[in-house]
Amino acid sequence: MSKTLQILAIIGSAQSNSSNESIVAALAGMLQPHKLTIFQDLKSLPHFDPEQSVHNPPAEVLQLRTQIEQADGIIICSPEYIFSIPSRLKNVFEWCVATTIFSDKPTGIITASASGQKAHEELQLILKTLMARFTAETTLLIPGVKGKVNETGDITDAATKDELQTLSRKFLHLLT
Repeated sequence: MSKTLQILAIIGSAQSNSSNESIVAALAGMLQPHKLTIFQDLKSLPHFDPEQSVHNPPAEVLQLRTQIEQADGIIICSPEYIFSIPSRLKNVFEWCVATTIFSDKPTGIITASASGQKAHEELQLILKTLMARFTAETTLLIPGVKGKVNETGDITDAATKDELQTLSRKFLHLLT
């Protein structure tokens, strides 16, 4: 594979310097030489408005849609908030549901949280509904993430590093 792939990561956490950011940073290193760009502007997206979604989407939404459309693949990394995905991440999907930008888009799904099982199931259901392309090998649940990442953002758990390495290989295979 000689082409540098463009990968867009969307982090669902509203917290800066979150464990999810650390997971994506580690994954970026594993996906080199490909370029991983992190969408950092969840806060800038207005609340979903179905009346604007198709005919008059806000500029911020159009920019996000363009980034998703132009990416060779997408990585979603999210915590679980109250047994669900964070509202700002759900807002992203709501702005995209009236489009086909996720259709057949190679996607990696990571849920890194205290438990995460319900959010992980929800992410897979939403992305299946959006017709994103993922496999069991391109999804990863990382329960107890706070005990697997240190204060400087390094992944300290060997099993988690191995699982991320496997996900990165399977994700790149999905892109080819």
